Amino acid sequence: MAVQAGKDLLIKIDQTGDGQFETIAGLRATRISFNAETVDVTSLESQGGWRELLAGAGVKSAAISGSGVFRDANTDERARQIFFDGEIPAFQVVIPDFGTVEGPFQISALDYAGSHNGEATYEVTLASAGVLTFTAL
Repeated sequence: MAVQAGKDLLIKIDQTGDGQFETIAGLRATRISFNAETVDVTSLESQGGWRELLAGAGVKSAAISGSGVFRDANTDERARQIFFDGEIPAFQVVIPDFGTVEGPFQISALDYAGSHNGEATYEVTLASAGVLTFTAL
């Protein structure tokens, strides 16, 4: 796989619930991480004393984060609304030359910052809230 531009990793939100996703405006940096808890089933009978894990038994989760400049676009307004209303809409993360992850996420953090002589910035953090699907490119 060739090197990809970071700007091509996109976080998109379903603005109205109709399945049409729009890129969150103003983001400069984005990140997605996947996690799976392990279930340790090691016993005295475990071969050689090595730890054993139960396949497919742990809780899976994903976290998305992004930071950028505040643009007061429709997507910024929608993100604020989602946070304050406690909604869990569908999001998409487009990973260049890899695929698309889609599913429900809750905005777990929304931070705004700014300096006297600089632009207003924000950071958003999302936590998976249900089954995610992956579609390879």
